[in-house]
Amino acid sequence: MARGLQTDAAVVRPETPRWTLALGAWLLGCAPGAPRNGDGAVHDASARFPVVVHRPPSLSSIEVDSDAGRVAIPCENCHSLFRENPPALPARVEELRGPHAGMRFAHGAVPCASCHERTDATRLHLATGEVLPMTEAMSLCRQCHGPQARDYDHGSHGGMRGYWDRSRGPRARNHCVDCHDPHAPHFPRFQPMPPPRDTAWLRSAPHG
Repeated sequence: MARGLQTDAAVVRPETPRWTLALGAWLLGCAPGAPRNGDGAVHDASARFPVVVHRPPSLSSIEVDSDAGRVAIPCENCHSLFRENPPALPARVEELRGPHAGMRFAHGAVPCASCHERTDATRLHLATGEVLPMTEAMSLCRQCHGPQARDYDHGSHGGMRGYWDRSRGPRARNHCVDCHDPHAPHFPRFQPMPPPRDTAWLRSAPHG
């Protein structure tokens, strides 16, 4: 019998590529029940740097036209005026007034109150009734978009910057609304970019 490394599952042949072993270890680490960090990533005991999820300005402000051009106005500037006597949330997007008038909506046949708190439109609520600040919008997205949340947790959806190895540096992750308009989240189709160019000819080309 060919000699190899005996494991509980199989005999790993000496000729097994190293990347295959690394991939297998990663898949095992992503199995359900593995300890995870707050962003859903598999826990790394050697990690010294954090994972930071970006907080888009649109979660706390709205852009409006002014004499100085487009400016961001905090939601609280207007909504704080209605704390004592909040207006009823509209049933249809066409009923919106003020800076929200003309907003495009294409996110299923649901009223505003399906996501926004009835007495305070600057807050959200889950299907359980739990009220969330707007900054926790990702928790709301997760309750309906499970496959996307799973892929986000494993790093294949949403994009990131920084370090895979967080013993070397921090990792920055995008928020859902960095890429998706929460009121019309369908992502437009893109023409795929061409594959990377083969640069072998550069290495073999004569110099000078």
